[in-house]
This record gives sequence, C-alpha cells and structure tokens, in this order.
Amino acid sequence: MEFIKKLFSPITATMSYIQNHFKAMIFLLLVALIFMPTSEEELRPNNLQQINLIGPLMEVTEVLEEIEDATSNTHIKGVLLVVDSPGGAVAPSVEIAYAIKRLKAKKPVVVYAKGTLASGSYYASIWADEIMVNPGSMVGSIGVVMQGADLSGLMKTIGIKTQSVQAGRYKKVGTTDRPWKDYEVNELNKVIQGTYNMFTQDVATARGLDIKKRNIFANAHIFTAYQAKKVGLVDSIGVGFDAKAKVAKLSGVVTPTWNKEDKFDKLMKKLSATTAVTLHTYFPALVLK
Repeated sequence: MEFIKKLFSPITATMSYIQNHFKAMIFLLLVALIFMPTSEEELRPNNLQQINLIGPLMEVTEVLEEIEDATSNTHIKGVLLVVDSPGGAVAPSVEIAYAIKRLKAKKPVVVYAKGTLASGSYYASIWADEIMVNPGSMVGSIGVVMQGADLSGLMKTIGIKTQSVQAGRYKKVGTTDRPWKDYEVNELNKVIQGTYNMFTQDVATARGLDIKKRNIFANAHIFTAYQAKKVGLVDSIGVGFDAKAKVAKLSGVVTPTWNKEDKFDKLMKKLSATTAVTLHTYFPALVLK
C-alpha cells in the first residue's frame, strides 16, 4: 500500500496543487491569453507609430509622452499624428507643436486630420513634414479668444454679492460678477494680440507663408480641406490609408508595422480628457480658437 502511494504521489501532489490554486491558475491563463502574441507580426517591434490627438487640448501630458517616446525609440522610423480637435488652451498647443518639431528633426512626421484641424490643434501640427486632411475636414480658425460670463444680473436677482481684497489695478481682470471696465478690456486685448502675433508668426514660419498676408490664412477664417490647401495651410488631401502610406514612404520602411493602442490606455486617456474639459468649464483660460 505504501509503495502504491509513493508511486502515485507525483500525480496526487499535482492534483492537490491545482485544486488549491485553481483560481490563481485561471487568472494567469486569462492574462496569458490576453497578452500572448497571436501572430508573427506581433512579435516584431513596430517601426511606425500612430499618435492620436483627439478632443479639446487641455491636458496633453500623455500625448507629449508618446511623442517623446517615439522621438527616442530607435525602432520607430516614422510617425503619424492623427488629429480631430477643435483646439484648446494656448500652452498645451504650443507644447505639442514644439515636441513635434523636435520629433521631425529625427524622423518623418505626417499629420492627418480625420475631422477638425482648427485653432490649437492646427498650431500643434504646423511643424510636421506634411499635413494631410480628409476631404470633409474643417481647417483653420487661427485666432485667440478669452471670454467670461457677466453674471451680475443673475446675482442681483438671487441676492448674491461678491467681496474681495486685492492689490494691483488689474487683479480682477476677467471677473464674472460685473461688466468688464474699459481699461480691463484693453489689458486683455494686450494679451490676446500678443498671443495672436505669436500664433500667426509661428504658422507663417513653419508653413513658409507671408506674415504680411495673415488676414488671408489666419484672422480666424474657417476653411474646407480644398480651401485650406489653396491658402497654404495644408499640403495634401486624402484619407487615413493615404496618410499611412505617406508615412511609410517617407520613412523608407520595407515592411510597415504599426503600433496598436492598448484598450485600457485608450479608456484612461478618454477619462483624462473629459476631466480636463470639465475643469476648464469652471476655470476659463486663454484659448486658441
């Protein structure tokens, strides 16, 4: 009897381990099935990178990290920036623009507008090697705005008054509890015009346009894809397939292998963008529009 126990002990020990760790083994099996490469293509590192710039530009940390990673990754030979954004805050738009400029110094970059390429999202795209837009895209709106509500009438109706202590003549510029005074509007205009000059000068420099003719390509004009091409804001018109082919051609890769965005990362980016927009709703800022 003891001999039989010893003979079958490896089997009984294995069965006992499986029984005691069944849930853990199922979990590990599921993880393996999710992350296991399903083809030989997935075993190869991607040599082309697609980065998406979608929605209002308020919080762009993740996009900047993707651009920096693509810049330093020696496996990546070219980048496609897919844009569908109405614009956003000034600083994030400028950050992306100059990140793209650094990327372009090392490898080809193509911007593809699959929807809206306007204001801040256009600013973010100007340094690419080529800007290609979908035939149905809206392009332009090169301008700057700062706006705020005058809630004084509503506050009077419901019996609310504000009070504050401040130092500095312009400290309450942009307040919502009363109409803006002329000197405050002039102060805001100074900021708006300075930002507009920077915006239009960068566009002219990057795109090889005449800054003296900025009323033609800027001035918050909104263009169709073909109109934008005519005034020099974009280089070509096509669809996503054409944009990917252009990146592959400029990069010189023989076998294009594109990255695939993780579904969890995609969800987190969407949540992050939604949060940023919500915060901007309650805390207005200078916006490219």
